[in-house]
Amino acid sequence: MPLTLQDFDYALPTELIAQFPAPERAASRLLRLASESLSDHRFTDLPQFLRPGDVLVFNDTRVLKARLYGAKASGGKIEALVERVTGAHEALVQMRTSHPPKPGMRLTFDAAIEVEVLERRGDLYLLRFGGSASVYELLERHGHLPLPPYITHADGEADHARYQTVYAQHPGAVAAPTAGLHFDEPMLTRLRDMGVTLAWLTLHVGAGTFQPVRASNLAEHKMHSESYEIPPATVEAVARARAAGRAVIAVGTTSLRALESAARTGVTRAEADRSLRSGAGETDLFITPGYRFHVVDRLITNFHLPKSTLLMLVSAFAGMETMRAAYTHAIAQRYRFFSYGDAMLIDRLPQ
Repeated sequence: MPLTLQDFDYALPTELIAQFPAPERAASRLLRLASESLSDHRFTDLPQFLRPGDVLVFNDTRVLKARLYGAKASGGKIEALVERVTGAHEALVQMRTSHPPKPGMRLTFDAAIEVEVLERRGDLYLLRFGGSASVYELLERHGHLPLPPYITHADGEADHARYQTVYAQHPGAVAAPTAGLHFDEPMLTRLRDMGVTLAWLTLHVGAGTFQPVRASNLAEHKMHSESYEIPPATVEAVARARAAGRAVIAVGTTSLRALESAARTGVTRAEADRSLRSGAGETDLFITPGYRFHVVDRLITNFHLPKSTLLMLVSAFAGMETMRAAYTHAIAQRYRFFSYGDAMLIDRLPQ
């Protein structure tokens, strides 16, 4: 039977949507899902489920202050969200305004940033930012952190620290890789000391992650594209773990999508492991139940929105019925949901 959007719906009490993070990063809860069994833990319990030689793969993207507020020359208000920086002074952005701006139109953001609309590309606009400062510098000075739409407060200083992983390195994301928000430096040190390998990749999360799936038949959905880069050291770490019979654990769905995108499909698991390549790429990989995973054995992730592509991904990873049972349990046990919420550690469905 074809998969439909309704297959991934569930009812969530609004009070379970976390509006603020836990007092400390590792103070969140952890739902363990293994062999169709569920158990409740604290995130600080994570090391007890890992073994020396396992490899954790983290996404070290850094969230941009990508939201801008401004006006047209006519005075009309504009809200913009930078989707991707394409050059020192150019970026593709989403814009919310009463009338779509036309090429050649000049806009002002934060009464300080002058931009020119170069062209429209589908739902996005290519803008040229004036002055000598780069787009990254201007966003850091004048932009606002693009908190998800289900978080109701404006971004503040606390968000600037907590909606960013402690290991964030490479600016370019417009949403945080939220599974990584639970890790603090003591946890990373503890994992290293017990012999767990920490590996890194970069996938810049795009604004498309917030876009709803509009097609009822999932086969008709087109996934947004995101850029990623996998360094040679991470490919080597995955190979060592596989050779030693240890687990490859993706920290977040973004790490999983980058790893799976970098491995060839349609081949045996061993061939896929050998073909994992370092380097940069683009991924529009849409993972739904029935997908065959080539690289990742286990997944650390947060709880995801109803009808979202991320809920579809974790349902493919653990099994649809298993995931439904896990979400029903999490709601009954009053877990906190979404970006600032609690976490899950999931074993992959046998395949």
